[in-house]
Amino acid sequence: MDFNDSPEEAAYRAQVRAWLEQNAPKTGVGMDDMEGGSKDTMAASKAWQAKKAAAGYACITWPKEWGGPGGNPVQQVIFNQEEARHPVPPNPFQIGLGMCVPTVMAFADADTKTRFVGPALRGEEIWCQLFSEPSGGSDVAAARTRAVKAPDGSGDWIIDGQKVWTTGAQFSNFGIVVVRTDPEAPKHKGLTMFWVDMSDPGIEVRPIHQMSGGSGFNEVFFTGVRVPDSQRLGAVNDGWRVSLVTLMNERLAVGGPSGASWSQFLEAARDITGLDGAPAIKDRALREKLADWYVATEGLKHTRNRTMTALSRGQTPGPESSIGKVVSALQMQDLANSAVEMLDQFGIINDPALSPLGGAFHMSLMSAPGLRIAGGTDEILKNIIAERVLGLPGDIRVDKDVAFKDLPTGR
Repeated sequence: MDFNDSPEEAAYRAQVRAWLEQNAPKTGVGMDDMEGGSKDTMAASKAWQAKKAAAGYACITWPKEWGGPGGNPVQQVIFNQEEARHPVPPNPFQIGLGMCVPTVMAFADADTKTRFVGPALRGEEIWCQLFSEPSGGSDVAAARTRAVKAPDGSGDWIIDGQKVWTTGAQFSNFGIVVVRTDPEAPKHKGLTMFWVDMSDPGIEVRPIHQMSGGSGFNEVFFTGVRVPDSQRLGAVNDGWRVSLVTLMNERLAVGGPSGASWSQFLEAARDITGLDGAPAIKDRALREKLADWYVATEGLKHTRNRTMTALSRGQTPGPESSIGKVVSALQMQDLANSAVEMLDQFGIINDPALSPLGGAFHMSLMSAPGLRIAGGTDEILKNIIAERVLGLPGDIRVDKDVAFKDLPTGR
């Protein structure tokens, strides 16, 4: 494992750093403003994306024919690291550019790619991913949203059903959706993927108010949505294979949970008085927790370094990326809960103007449970680690060869 930039990477990092110093915003805006539909926040995000695209720093690995500079993955990592040092606007394009549009690029026809790839890269249009359903959870192949051929013989499809936990649907222009097209086939073999226009009158988006105060997730209802066959991505009933391309990109596009860190906890523990009148940092049990969080954080950093080393060598990172999320989400929840307990009666005060670190511990506490579900539950990620990293036997699947219509529903 090599933690250092190569001479070429160091030169690229210096180039990126100089560009960001000159062009990055000096003050930032919050994601909560975007979730609430702030036009100013969205305008700032789109302007920043357009500026990056014009300079060749948007989608660095994309080929030049689609508007990217044709760079390598480690250059994208370097830019992300340097950009994180600046108060840039929220990124509503992450899902579209990281998951949806790459799927369009892989499976759509030439006209569709020409229509959508450039505008998405420049931040002119936003995409969402419509996979999860109320009855399916992390089991994407359990989708019940259905698509049937229109009875008029036009070749169009009619979509009816419901999706849930769709991030950014409230401000997305387009989306990719996986639907059931053959209930007679086993659940993994009767799916098809389409792209849809989120402004279609048959699509209703209902934001979900979260206990953290945000509304980033949504319920999405499809009622008689007519979709031309030209909007199909991949072959009919081959949607699972198409979905896997999207889900593999998700592991690289979506980073680990953010939130209050062990170092911020340490800072607060030095200032807060414990039950015995001494600083909380003097408590041995608390110091043991701090040590555990520090060790886990270093382990995650070096796991990410392994990914960077693989990218730098032109290799494809393995399933170890699942480790990052399952460890960091659980640690975020444990750290935030311990911090609020450490604050004692002041732990009930989450006003950013009054609570330590502007309420960062409270925000982490409210956000962490959802992050243990979003992008793959703890259980899903542990299965991936067990089977693909440790080489343990896979789960027994009794439904593998059963027609989807014959699967028990619990009713």
